[in-house]
Amino acid sequence: MKRKLWTLGATLWLAAGPVAAQNVYIQIEAQPSLSRAEDRVRDYASYLSDVNGFALGGGWYGVALGPFEPAEARQILSRLRSNGQVPGDSYVEEANRYRQRFFPVGSTVDAGAQAAQPSTDQAQEAAAEPQETAEPVDETPRQARASEAELTRAEREQLQVALRWAGTYDGPIDAAFGQGTRNAMAGWQREAGFEATGVLTTRQRAELLRQYNAVLDGLGMEVVTDNRAGVRIAMPTDVVAFDTAASPFVRYAPTGDLPVRVLLISEPGDSRTLAGLYEIMQTLEIVPTEGERSRDSNSFTLTGQNDEIVSHTEARVADGAIKGFTLIWPAGDEERRTRVLAEMRSTFSPVPGTVLDPATVEEEEQAVDLVSGLAIRKPRVSASGFYVDDAGTVMTASDTVASCGRITLEGAYDAEVLAEDDGLGAALLRSGTRLAPREVAAFRTDAPRLKSEIAVAGYSFGGVLPGPTVTYGQLEDVRGLDGDDTLKRLALAAESGDAGGPVLDTGGAVLGMLLPEDRSGRELPDSVSFAAKAEALAAFADGAGIEIGQTRGEAAMAPEDLGAVASGMTVLVSCWD
Repeated sequence: MKRKLWTLGATLWLAAGPVAAQNVYIQIEAQPSLSRAEDRVRDYASYLSDVNGFALGGGWYGVALGPFEPAEARQILSRLRSNGQVPGDSYVEEANRYRQRFFPVGSTVDAGAQAAQPSTDQAQEAAAEPQETAEPVDETPRQARASEAELTRAEREQLQVALRWAGTYDGPIDAAFGQGTRNAMAGWQREAGFEATGVLTTRQRAELLRQYNAVLDGLGMEVVTDNRAGVRIAMPTDVVAFDTAASPFVRYAPTGDLPVRVLLISEPGDSRTLAGLYEIMQTLEIVPTEGERSRDSNSFTLTGQNDEIVSHTEARVADGAIKGFTLIWPAGDEERRTRVLAEMRSTFSPVPGTVLDPATVEEEEQAVDLVSGLAIRKPRVSASGFYVDDAGTVMTASDTVASCGRITLEGAYDAEVLAEDDGLGAALLRSGTRLAPREVAAFRTDAPRLKSEIAVAGYSFGGVLPGPTVTYGQLEDVRGLDGDDTLKRLALAAESGDAGGPVLDTGGAVLGMLLPEDRSGRELPDSVSFAAKAEALAAFADGAGIEIGQTRGEAAMAPEDLGAVASGMTVLVSCWD
């Protein structure tokens, strides 16, 4: 133990001497909290020598080896990297970049400080006598003001942020230590058991920031470089780990009970690629619809939240590539989420010349409802509707749009319910965006013949296909099974997504609207379907102030022409939570 203490004393003397200005350190790690940095520095000290812990400023703490002469440092760094004893992104750093030393315990010397060289007798005395470790002496108010004057603007702002978090400061974050900040410092000192001078010493500033960063304990916030994505960023490495890479995402999945996920975004491209990614991201389940969005030609930010998650995405164009990240955090844990997000934003930096290969897409991650392995946000219900006037008013089944948080037409245009008739089973929708239908329904006013051919147009598979399908059948009866004269019975094998679609005769006139499966709870054969009659639908639209087109039965169209008319008027209607 005495020998170890003597070595520490000699090292401190050398670091304080004039030679120290020529020395360098090997920077191996940085942490955003003092407690985490103390854990890491002790880990390294268990198998490496010359391990130091320094304050880096801005609430960050570094683990470094040294001091060494520059040539020696480069040789040692090369050897340590080869042996896998230090991270691959370790580097040689000038001593004057470091501030207060917190490890080894008992040392308070700044790495870059230059003190007067001791006399030969003093040096011999220091070398001959063991050095006793002792509790570091705190600064006087005058010394505290002197050390405070060396803080950067960012460090002063960080202290105000920490004081606000501690509940003693409610002023602006402006780096100006006026009376409000001084009172806040004094208040914190009283609560922490220090003398209330209104000026924080170096040790007190470290303690305040330690308390502030304690919320990050257990998350393992660490700056990492992902060489697949070409991104350097702080991540909660104790709760997420690399999962898979599928362009344009490198995905980090949760490793424990905390359902946190991180995506690193990386793909070649320019502003047009960025705009496309912006649109694609908003279709994903990990980006809920509620939240702020912003975009310019070179960057975008997306936020979204629901009852389960809060997500934040940002990306920008950098050196011919799109680089960015997404943080997905469980809802209701805002203090940790905002702190982690702040660290990620402040440390994010693209690595030039490195980008994820666009070919990195696993076969099992390719599907119509996936984007690079990420699920696309899906509506609760997708069915059909059809245009009933030139203004783009859409008629659909009322069951489709019941209790929706959001209704869309064609998956892109928000719509609202203008009117509904639950007894008839119909609803009228109107989008805030003026739509231009290719075809508009014309309701048939005369009675069709029983057993005549009919067709139903609809999105049978809920929008999986790019357009509506046409299903053919027969008109079986002009009443429901119980004699309801507002219904028609059809011999037609319809899918659930066809509900709300138009029922057409062979001349393209609308005979009615296909209803969902029988709502009475009866189980009927698959080939039995029902439609609301054209006359009842016309009366419903008229009561809502919608003027609709009418026609009489005409000669049959060619199947391809009937299909074109049906597709032109049929609309995908989606209900979202």
